Amino acid sequence: MKIMIAGLGLIGGSMAKSLVRAGYSVGGYDLPQVLRRAEEEGAVSEHLRAEDCDVVFVALPPDAAMAYIGGTAFKEGAIVADICGVKEALEQFVYARPRSFRYVGCHPMAGKEVSGFENSSETLFDGASMIVVENEHTDAAAIETLERLFSEMGFGLVKHCSAAYHDAKIAYTSQLAHIVSNAYVKSPTADGFPGFTGGSFQDMTRIAGVDEQVWTRLYMLNRGAVTEELRRLIGHLNEYLAALEGGDESALRELLKQGRLRKAQLDEERKIL
Repeated sequence: MKIMIAGLGLIGGSMAKSLVRAGYSVGGYDLPQVLRRAEEEGAVSEHLRAEDCDVVFVALPPDAAMAYIGGTAFKEGAIVADICGVKEALEQFVYARPRSFRYVGCHPMAGKEVSGFENSSETLFDGASMIVVENEHTDAAAIETLERLFSEMGFGLVKHCSAAYHDAKIAYTSQLAHIVSNAYVKSPTADGFPGFTGGSFQDMTRIAGVDEQVWTRLYMLNRGAVTEELRRLIGHLNEYLAALEGGDESALRELLKQGRLRKAQLDEERKIL
């Protein structure tokens, strides 16, 4: 099986390394300097064109992924799987034009607060989950092939859902979390923080340093779902603010209790997996 990865950043580079660990030879597409480093480290070992490959993973930001998919000649019947953080926009783009390849939208639930090939790792996906998006056009055999590859790459779980379901969930579990972290560090009280922090500050600020070019597009492509989640969060925060401003200790206690019980419920759900 000939495999190519377009985009050898943190995720694409880690995919290449994990596939090499599993015994595959992988081709790559990226800037010359990135491709050269990947070849030097053994993550990419073949000079392949996309049109020669059976499977092409597109590990590029959404706009670049759409440009690559729309402007590349793929092998007849090849599996083309993007791994972007939004799925409806990609689906709409792909299915709006004729194609000879089998498209599958995917999204690995793994990452770091840093980017680039230099931070990629063959173990990044070990035990992680992979989301596979399906619809009436999705080829079952393509999914079977991808699931086998994902298992060999170290993924411990594959979740299947629609593009709309994915985007709604990711708006909450990932995109909203990055907004909260990014906004949190803007307080002037953060100045002079060394010596005054424990784990809470590190947890809240770990993902604040987003790449604004990439994340602005992710938010705009998933604007409806992100807006809904942000509005819901602001509503909850206003409840805490009202209790504090009004000196209502009973109301504040009840809000904190509700949050504690909700967290316990979510922890129980996670144990089921």
